[in-house]
Amino acid sequence: MKNPFQSTRIFVGEMVGELQKASWPNRTELRDSTIVVIVASALLGLFTAVSDFSLYQVVDLFTSWINR
Repeated sequence: MKNPFQSTRIFVGEMVGELQKASWPNRTELRDSTIVVIVASALLGLFTAVSDFSLYQVVDLFTSWINR
């Protein structure tokens, strides 16, 4: 039977090696990317809210015509 601690140690060692090979963003790149994500999320939220409100109004209008 294989030793689970040895397997874990090998996995962690390989993981650390791969993380050291990765290129990490500097502070400016990280800040700029964060701003882009926040602005995109706000725009998507605004679009979703406007679409939801508009669709609700259209459905409400149609249902008011039917209930007359």
